[in-house]
Amino acid sequence: MTKIEDINNTSSNEQNIRPLCVDLDGTLLRTDLLVESFFLLLKRNMLYLFLLPFWLLKGKAHLKQQIADRVDIDVSLLPYHGDFLDYLKQQHSTGRRLILATASNKKFAEAVAEHAAIFDTVLASDAETNLSGSRKLAPLVAEFGEGGFDYAGNAMIDFKIWQHAAEVILVNPERGVKKAAEKEAYAIRLFDDRQGHPLTPYLKAMRLHQWLKNLLLFVPLVMAHQFTDYQLLGQAMLAFLAFGLCASSVYLLNDLLDLPDDRRHPTKCNRPFAAGRLSIVTGTLLMPVLLLLAFAIALLLPIKFFLVLLIYYASTLAYSFKLKRVALVDVLALAGLYTIRIIAGAAAVSVIPTFWLLAFSMFLFLSLALVKRFTELLALDKSGQSDAAGRGYSVVDLETLSHFGSTSAYMAVLVLALYINSETVKELYSHPEVIWLLCPLLLYMVTRIWLLARRDQLHEDPVIFVIKDRTTLWIAMMGALLLWLAV
Repeated sequence: MTKIEDINNTSSNEQNIRPLCVDLDGTLLRTDLLVESFFLLLKRNMLYLFLLPFWLLKGKAHLKQQIADRVDIDVSLLPYHGDFLDYLKQQHSTGRRLILATASNKKFAEAVAEHAAIFDTVLASDAETNLSGSRKLAPLVAEFGEGGFDYAGNAMIDFKIWQHAAEVILVNPERGVKKAAEKEAYAIRLFDDRQGHPLTPYLKAMRLHQWLKNLLLFVPLVMAHQFTDYQLLGQAMLAFLAFGLCASSVYLLNDLLDLPDDRRHPTKCNRPFAAGRLSIVTGTLLMPVLLLLAFAIALLLPIKFFLVLLIYYASTLAYSFKLKRVALVDVLALAGLYTIRIIAGAAAVSVIPTFWLLAFSMFLFLSLALVKRFTELLALDKSGQSDAAGRGYSVVDLETLSHFGSTSAYMAVLVLALYINSETVKELYSHPEVIWLLCPLLLYMVTRIWLLARRDQLHEDPVIFVIKDRTTLWIAMMGALLLWLAV
């Protein structure tokens, strides 16, 4: 092993003569192909989950082979470490021998090597051997001898190989790896292009801004005129937190299942997992933690809330695995998931949501779900694409979705008008006639949303837009004032 003080004395010619062995997962790629292929397998058929333990009993190599036999990965979409790949291309151009040495299955490794077109040899796992750690070291030492090669990696397990290599190349090393290599005084060449605070990708993947949707849980409390009851308000806040954690767990799963589709999308390709800024292994471990926290909080609330949260999670799983790829069913499911939030809010504070509230919610949120699909298709149309990857829509559906969405929005206004004329309103409000002014306000809001969507001026989730938009907030304040005057 060359020591760190000797690296400057090592000539460029000596480095070029030595072959360079390159790890794949986390080094050449900002991802882990085993975990990626695992989620592709689940997306294909969730029942494969029950076969995984039996495959694993025969060894990790057998597990990798079984998964590789059933799924394909488009290696052109994978997130590569750009600076390091440029370095490898430069080394290849000088005639240096490059070896891709990885524990990933041979099928995927050879596909990556063919795409990169710079590797002379591929060493990878097959059905019998998991080429990791000492199993990877043995063929390298047998071929090149002690200290006869350089090795690029990123993880602690790579130390087994670095101990027998001439030069250590660290590529976005895991926590503690760089410090440990420096402590051993290894000759280090570092490639690290990570920027910003390390927590930022986690927060972005959890989509904390989407927690704004969970403000819907407070609607039943407000409509029941019990928002001054601090005990019930505290219960509603706990429900808000539980739904937020549960939703974040689902968002992580959603992103891991949609990696290939997100990488093809003009904006979703920047999501932390798709871009490789957050480890998909970390995401896989974080999902159950968030989910357990959500249901632990739910245990502090009425059992009905716990059951509604369970139904919500089951519904989101169905949406993630199947429903979102079926045209029209997906938007109905989204509208249902928004409405479930209102039902959950009612369960958390033990009030009964009215038929009017649920009907109004379903029509309004169906319209907003259709806006979401409309804007996504409009963006695809601008980028020259005709079909939405992983969805059941194409750009020819734009006008149809616009008609459906507008109609659903006006149906919500109609339900509001009928509600205002009901006996329920007469019981809750002293001056119900004042509430009629809510109808033109709502008409203006939903019509404006669709007008902005048609003008391609609505570039975010429409529910988030409704909550954040200044004009909509003024409308909401006017509506709240009308309800107060009616009381």
